Amino acid sequence: MKCLAICAVLLLFLAGIEVSKVEAVTCNPIQLSPCAKAITSATTPSPICCTKIKEQRPCLCNYMKNPNLQKFINSPNARKVASSCGTPFPRC
Repeated sequence: MKCLAICAVLLLFLAGIEVSKVEAVTCNPIQLSPCAKAITSATTPSPICCTKIKEQRPCLCNYMKNPNLQKFINSPNARKVASSCGTPFPRC
């Protein structure tokens, strides 16, 4: 029972950290440049790519509205990269 309470507190703490990260995101599609190779050639994404996708996830819907970016962001390979990184693609 004590372990369950500790786990619950830890999850709440981690959720609070995640919320503060989302609030601090500066949307900048250049931040996704480490993912360019994985998106364009269907290679395995690098750890830095996965980190950047997680950071920029709140911005992906806005990127998909941009005609210059949507062909990359909305591509099947971009969805595969996000999935490989454990970051669900948002529904916009």
